[in-house]
Amino acid sequence: MAVIHESKKHETMYVTITSDEYESMKSTIEVLSDKELMGQVKESKKAVAEGKVKKWDDLKKELEL
Repeated sequence: MAVIHESKKHETMYVTITSDEYESMKSTIEVLSDKELMGQVKESKKAVAEGKVKKWDDLKKELEL
C-alpha cells in the first residue's frame, strides 16, 4: 500500500511503497518500454477481440488433458 507524506512547509513530497510494489512498477515500465513486446500485446488483444483464441478449459477438453 502506498503512503504519501505531505508537508505544507516544503515542496518536496515523499511516497513510500512496499518493495513488492516497487518491483512491480519496474517490471511494468520495462514491459511498456519494449516496443516489440507491446506489439505482441496489441496483436494478442486484437486476436481476442476477433475471437481467434480458445478458452483454456475448452482447449483442455479438446486435447483431452
